[in-house]
Amino acid sequence: MAGSTQVPYLLRAAHGEVLDRPPVWMMRQAGRYMKVYRDLRDKYPSFRERSENPDIAIEISLQPWKAFQPDGVILFSDILTPLPGIGIEFEIVESKGPIINQPIRTQEQIDQLHLLDLEKFGFIREILKALRQEVGNEAAVLGFVGAPWTLGAYAIEGKSSKNYSIIKGMAFSQPAMLHQFLGKLADAIAIYVRYQINSGAQVIQMFDSWAGELSPQDYETFALPYQQRVVQQVKDTHPDTPFILYISGSAGVLERMGQSGVDMVSVDWTVDMAEARTRLGDKMKVQGNIDPGVLFGSQAFIRDRIVDTIRKAGHKGHILNLGHGVLPGTPEDNVRFFFETAKKANELMAVHA
Repeated sequence: MAGSTQVPYLLRAAHGEVLDRPPVWMMRQAGRYMKVYRDLRDKYPSFRERSENPDIAIEISLQPWKAFQPDGVILFSDILTPLPGIGIEFEIVESKGPIINQPIRTQEQIDQLHLLDLEKFGFIREILKALRQEVGNEAAVLGFVGAPWTLGAYAIEGKSSKNYSIIKGMAFSQPAMLHQFLGKLADAIAIYVRYQINSGAQVIQMFDSWAGELSPQDYETFALPYQQRVVQQVKDTHPDTPFILYISGSAGVLERMGQSGVDMVSVDWTVDMAEARTRLGDKMKVQGNIDPGVLFGSQAFIRDRIVDTIRKAGHKGHILNLGHGVLPGTPEDNVRFFFETAKKANELMAVHA
């Protein structure tokens, strides 16, 4: 175990300290772009086995830590993981993603859902405890969850969707039923978040991946209140655990994300970081927001984009990250260069001043 007793650098940023450089990690930093991951995937082809078998999930979570020493190590899991705990079964098909064979379409199905059964998630506790043991205070351990709208969309659509017509149809023709379902999901997610924190997660990132598909007024109706419900319940018992919210395609709802109660908004790359700072206000901390495609560029270009992003974000309340997950096929050497460059950002900023 790493022996230092210091507060992990990422936690210091999440609590608003002024630092020499922003801490850095990447969404999807464990995954397909890494050869060690692909080799393990060949050996264990089932995603759920990889994410729900503690030994395998711990190894995968730590692959980028061992390779690049990011400031954050995130639990390797899936946003749908808690759904069986309330009675919604799913499978993950490698080429198609998550499949829910009995999508939630009726009041009767919603009535049959039960409170989250935490006994199903002993593997999550085991993974998070092991990650804390392994990285000590050298990095912060992040847990993560899906937000109610996004989990609801998967559960109702039954799979990934291009237009979200089924959940939107329910939202606009049977709103009371959908609100009841989203409320049940929010309460289950809050219990699951608390469980992750109690198991060792020091920061929580909530992904509302599909909320960017909503108009601002529908976001305020069907996404924001349930984000708030999750955050409020968690903050009631764990007020000091930083909460990050990420939405893909969030330019249209950025200010509304700041109303969710989270401590930090993870900004995607479609918004300029300086503009995001202005729109979110001085009190909101930010994460992001480099286009993952930048990692296919030259190392000089990657360095310049890191400097530009850090300068725009400022030296307080910023975690450097991508504006989405690492893309498959990203050169591992460029990921390594990204982390190395980010960690000497204060020297670079002086040179480029």
